[in-house]
Amino acid sequence: MKAFKKYVAEFIGTMVLVAVACGVAAVVGCADAAGKLITSVAFGLVIVAMAYSIGNVSGCHINPAVSIAMLITKKLGFKDFIGYVISQCLGATVGAFIVALFAGGFSNIGGCVNGTATLDAMYGTTWGMVAAIAVEVILTFIFVIAIMGVTSKSENSAVAGIVIGGALTLVHLIGTSLTGTSVNPARSLGPAIVQAIGGDMGGLKAVWIFIVAPLVGGALAAIVYSFISKEKAE
Repeated sequence: MKAFKKYVAEFIGTMVLVAVACGVAAVVGCADAAGKLITSVAFGLVIVAMAYSIGNVSGCHINPAVSIAMLITKKLGFKDFIGYVISQCLGATVGAFIVALFAGGFSNIGGCVNGTATLDAMYGTTWGMVAAIAVEVILTFIFVIAIMGVTSKSENSAVAGIVIGGALTLVHLIGTSLTGTSVNPARSLGPAIVQAIGGDMGGLKAVWIFIVAPLVGGALAAIVYSFISKEKAE
C-alpha cells in the first residue's frame, strides 16, 4: 500500500505539472519573450508547489529522468522505478487531456509539444536533430545535478523545492526557444499522444528524442554527481 501511495503521488504530481505548466504554454503561447518567460516561471512554480505537497510521500520526482538518477544512485529500487515511470507517463497523458480542455481541443495543444523545428531551421534536419538531443542532454544534466546536490543533505529540505523549481525555470528560459524544453520524458510523451489523437502525428514522431535525451542527461548527472561528491568526502 505504501508503494501504491507513492505511485499515486507521482501520477498526481506529473498530471498537475502537465495540466498547469503545459497548459500555460498552450493557452498563453510561447511566440514572444513574454510568453516564454511566463511559461518558464509556470514550470518552476508547479515544481515548487508539488515538492512541498507530495515530496514527503514520493520524493516528487514527477520525471523519469529524475527517477533514473535516483535508481543509479540507489535511492530508488528497480521495482519502484518502474512504478514511478508508469505513473508519471499516465499522469502526463491525463494532464495533456486537461490541457486540450483548456485550449479548446486536441489540435490546439501544439504550444506544449516539444519539437525540433527551430533547430532544424538553424542547422538542417539531420544536424537539427543532433542539436536537439544535445540541448536536452545538457539541460537535463543541469536540472538533475541541481536536484542531486540540494537533496543530498537533509538540512536543505526546507529550501529544496525552491532550488529545484528555480533550476527548472532556469533551463526553460533557454530551452523553450530551442526545443520547447522537455528535460522530462513523461512531460513530452503525454502531449504528443494527445496531439496525435487530434490528428497531428508530428510530436509523436519526434518524441523519441525527448525520451532518450533526458534519460541520458539524468543518468549522466547521477554518475557525475556520485563521482564529485565521493571525491569531496575523501
